[in-house]
Amino acid sequence: MKIAIVKLSALGDIVHAMIVLQFIKKYNQKIEIDWVVEESYKELLEFNTDINKINVVNLRKAKKKKSIYLLLSELKKARKFGPYDLVIDLQGLIKSALISRLIRSPLTIGFDKSSIRERMASFFYNKTYKYEYKSNVIERNLAIVNFALGLSFSYQDIQNKIPFLYSNFNYSSNKLSTIKNNILLIPGASFQSKRYPVDKFVELTKLLDANFLIISGDSEEKDLANQIQAQSPNVAVLERLNIDSIISLISQIDLVIGSDTGPTHMAWALGIPSITLFGPTPGERNTFITNINRFLESDSKVNPYKINKNDFSIKNINVEEIVQLSCKLLNSWRK
Repeated sequence: MKIAIVKLSALGDIVHAMIVLQFIKKYNQKIEIDWVVEESYKELLEFNTDINKINVVNLRKAKKKKSIYLLLSELKKARKFGPYDLVIDLQGLIKSALISRLIRSPLTIGFDKSSIRERMASFFYNKTYKYEYKSNVIERNLAIVNFALGLSFSYQDIQNKIPFLYSNFNYSSNKLSTIKNNILLIPGASFQSKRYPVDKFVELTKLLDANFLIISGDSEEKDLANQIQAQSPNVAVLERLNIDSIISLISQIDLVIGSDTGPTHMAWALGIPSITLFGPTPGERNTFITNINRFLESDSKVNPYKINKNDFSIKNINVEEIVQLSCKLLNSWRK
């Protein structure tokens, strides 16, 4: 059997979807799994041996350039993928549904209209599956794969997952401590109200005796990192890293603390302790609790169907709470 999984973006969402790979292979090693993804996230998937082939599209480039020609060219590319026995759209957006339908396959499966934000996406599928949108995203991904392939993964299976991000690079830096716990801070996020305030991160670094490192993506995130470092000299700002290097780095970290964003979720995928901070996005939906992966959230009432980007309640998360939880995770963590 040959299947294609469609999950185009973004970093954290792809991480949350990749867990299905090991369970499909556990069920049947002979199933060939190809993955369709945006070109900028290809690196996240490249060294996972459960993936047979990565098919790349670049809808982002077409959108950025506002080019109908580029868009049609990318859609035409999708028609060459396959043939497959089955296509599963784990994203549930109109763009992913359209790509899924264009792929050569007799059967395209996705969530039904009541289970996704962009309801029109469901019309592109041959077969749909109902699973409440506000439910945990990782459980949703496993549930639709269960439905598509007739499997029966459980909550306990997720708890007992094996790490599933792989790197072809051994990141090393003299900024990693061999004496103190290495704590990686993630101050950036896709929009401003998801970010924990700089002054709170600074306070955190002064209350915990550890070696703090910060990674950042664009220039705005680098500025946040520099602001934290300027007020807390025991913090090291690392050079900009690609996805491969970030995977290698996080695998060597003792604790990751950050908002609801890709690198924070990568810690869970790698079996590394993490604390995810939630304000305008739903904690129970967007992360998975384990003995070493926990979250703290504001008391804001979040509507997962319509995220309020003007909700800055993340700033109300108490630094002392983070400190206490950090100590608990670090004390129980054994590599």
